[in-house]
Amino acid sequence: MPNQYNRPVTNEDREAVRRLAAEGKGRNEIARELQRSPRTISQIAEKLDPPVTFDRTMTAVATQARVMDAKARRAALVLRAYTRAEKIYDRLEADETSGYKFTATTVNGIETRTLDHVPGPEERSLATAAGQYLAQAAKLEALDTNNGVDEAKSMLGQLAAGLTAAYNAMNEGAGDAP
Repeated sequence: MPNQYNRPVTNEDREAVRRLAAEGKGRNEIARELQRSPRTISQIAEKLDPPVTFDRTMTAVATQARVMDAKARRAALVLRAYTRAEKIYDRLEADETSGYKFTATTVNGIETRTLDHVPGPEERSLATAAGQYLAQAAKLEALDTNNGVDEAKSMLGQLAAGLTAAYNAMNEGAGDAP
């Protein structure tokens, strides 16, 4: 079977793209059926007279769904990061009456001891881990915050429309008369 990416495009391919698109088939479905790459199908469709276009409504809906799914997944990760950071802080701030339980190495192996303080190396490690969780949560939250960008775009769009209307009103009736 010839390589689908290196075959020359034939008139049969062009007619098949036109026919299949007229049947309502999408670009990827046509590509599978003709054993061509989706990009080749797009190029064929663009060069037809008249050019063939594909309905991208489903693609837009699918893309929006993926965006929303990703946003929900980021929100879940943010919650998990905050939960982990809180657990670390709880461990660092444990009630001194119950003591802090940390693993200490002895000559004979590993033993767990209850101390009246958090040992320095463990506190540093736990504080670093908590800071990393909080930093990652902040980065993920920033992805879903546009800080007024949409509002600014809307305002600029309205300003442009207003300026266009004002320009058209000022030049209304102004023809080529001397």
